[in-house]
Amino acid sequence: MDNEAKLILVPTPIGNLQDITLRAVEVLKTADIILAEDTRVSSKLLKHLEIDKKLLAHHKFNEHKTTSSIVSKIEQGNTVALISDAGTPAISDPGFLLVRACVEKNVKVECLPGATALIPALAVSGLPTDKFVFEGFLPQKKGRQTRLKILAEEPRTVVLYESPYRLVKALGQFAEFFGPDRKACVCRELSKMFEEVKRGTVTELQVYYTEHPPKGEIVIVVEGKQN
Repeated sequence: MDNEAKLILVPTPIGNLQDITLRAVEVLKTADIILAEDTRVSSKLLKHLEIDKKLLAHHKFNEHKTTSSIVSKIEQGNTVALISDAGTPAISDPGFLLVRACVEKNVKVECLPGATALIPALAVSGLPTDKFVFEGFLPQKKGRQTRLKILAEEPRTVVLYESPYRLVKALGQFAEFFGPDRKACVCRELSKMFEEVKRGTVTELQVYYTEHPPKGEIVIVVEGKQN
């Protein structure tokens, strides 16, 4: 790693701790400062990697306040590594505000390749992978129906994140807005011991998860509108 001070986004495992890369471990060992979404979660990872470093909290509740001071620390010569609880920072996780602030200040930003839930889910879905759109989490209330109406006309494969507590409701809304026969795939607990991949129509999946209440992290892959 070069000696230029920078911000480095470091993907962390979404489940299986062996999914950390050798380069990511080296960055975490040598960084001057490590920012974590939840220090309690990330401290377990660092302990597993035998890295003894203090973590600073950087999450959605404080990022507006801390971003400026972090950029200043990098400008003063510190290399800062940013990690989230799981996956790649800034992808449905804190990071965008800090990256944007660094870019505006001409501070160097790097992102290591690594774990993320959306790509494995898309790859195993059996749905077209040549063109897709990633929606992250849909709005819970305001704007949700408007977004669903737009996605109903989307010809590309759609990848979304969803809470296990809202999965059945979401699948029901997909049946309503996209049609009951639209194909989909629900990926649960990717890379973990109880990984589950279920394929079918949105209606079939709604019935299944009504009878088998899901737990854990959820990725939904939905077929695009067919001409």
